[in-house]
Amino acid sequence: MNSSELANLVHELLRLPNETEWVEFKHNRAEPEKIGQNLSALSNSVALLGRKCGYILWGIDNKTHKIVGTTFRPRDSKVGNEELENWLLRLLGPRIDFRIWVDEVDGKPVVLFEVPPAPNSPVRFKGTKYIRVGSYTKKLRDFPEKERALWRIFERVPFEEGSAEEGTSADDVLNLIDYPKYFLLMKQPLPDNRRFLLERLACDNVIRPREDGRYDITNVGAILFARDLRAFRRLARKALRVVIYKGTNRVETVKEQAGGRGYAVGFEGAIRYIDDQLPQNEQIGQALRQEVRTYPEIAIRELVANALIHQDFAITGAGPMVEIFTDRMEITNPGAPLIDTLRFIDEPPRSRNEALAALMRRMAICEERGSGIDKVIFNVEVFQLPAPDFRVAGASTVAVLYGPRKFSQMNRDERVRACYQHACLQYVSGKRMSNASLRKRLGIADRNYPLASRIIKDAITAGLVKPHAEGTQSKRDATYLPFWA
Repeated sequence: MNSSELANLVHELLRLPNETEWVEFKHNRAEPEKIGQNLSALSNSVALLGRKCGYILWGIDNKTHKIVGTTFRPRDSKVGNEELENWLLRLLGPRIDFRIWVDEVDGKPVVLFEVPPAPNSPVRFKGTKYIRVGSYTKKLRDFPEKERALWRIFERVPFEEGSAEEGTSADDVLNLIDYPKYFLLMKQPLPDNRRFLLERLACDNVIRPREDGRYDITNVGAILFARDLRAFRRLARKALRVVIYKGTNRVETVKEQAGGRGYAVGFEGAIRYIDDQLPQNEQIGQALRQEVRTYPEIAIRELVANALIHQDFAITGAGPMVEIFTDRMEITNPGAPLIDTLRFIDEPPRSRNEALAALMRRMAICEERGSGIDKVIFNVEVFQLPAPDFRVAGASTVAVLYGPRKFSQMNRDERVRACYQHACLQYVSGKRMSNASLRKRLGIADRNYPLASRIIKDAITAGLVKPHAEGTQSKRDATYLPFWA
């Protein structure tokens, strides 16, 4: 916001007859505790009112609404040895991206705190939630009807609809958003007229026009198409992170790389980078040597895309991560899955972020029909790798791809998991698992069919597969279904 824009906003706020649920006027009074409480209250109130932001304005006579100037200097203020802004951010939860503007209006110094709406849950200060009631700041717990209404709003407004950057000029939009890559991914010609270009971005909710001629960049627009996610303070921690370790544990880190670009515009580069970090096997053909990747690239693509799309953006301080060990790779995203991990292969996908998922599908970055996990399992079987593991770890979802391992090195649980996933893949392909198909999957010699029968029996005991009702009673020729079929 430049000086003239700030002056226009200040004069617009001064036309209000009184302080409101979204505006607080002050002269010099700037106690840190009160500021923190007001930030919580204003953030919750503007979310409840559906406004873009609220304001605390210093340098104003509260009775006359005249600009009188202020001695408050937020950049120089400290609480103990900590800068005021950092102190406030640390004690607000979830953190909000409030902005501080310091300038002169009509020749007198003013300070403006611009307060965004609460993102996904009521904002707390020192663990207490506040709300504005008229021009007063009150504890939210004393107004249960307002808290209920606030939670209903959070349930209605998905992450994608939120604003990553507000009140942005057209020039800044084009600097922050990689619009040439957007049009390339959407397979559309790049308009030679800036107005049409911005209109196209608005049609896909990448940006949202404002009445004052500026734009809000939406969360979905920034997370997918940002030239640099670090330019969006609320989303910087959501960049994809890749960590490479020396061994099979996290004791020694070789290197760590955090992505900077939006998910869509940076996806191919991220996959190439991950692929380049993986070990390779050398195969000698009739005339040439060639490098063969340890893991199927399509499996990596699908699992990374799933981690980006299905993460819970409400979990702060965490983002999607790929960890590469010498014997496996783990792909983690914040948020527990919305469906049972055992049903990943057959149930239609459910996402917390439908708008983000829809755009990713249009750009062919993820599967449209939920067959991504099918492809992962299929290609893992082609590469004769151990069965991947999908699990919930605390508040995160983890997908593990294992490197090559001989059948004799697999434990009972790994063999049973491979049996179950093979039964699922066979079923969704219109087939049924048999002793013979499982032998082929696990590389078991035909003469050792009793070994495959033992694995199937263990899977039945674990409640993961069941015999097919029809057909022969011979165990060697019997067929089996996943438990849910």
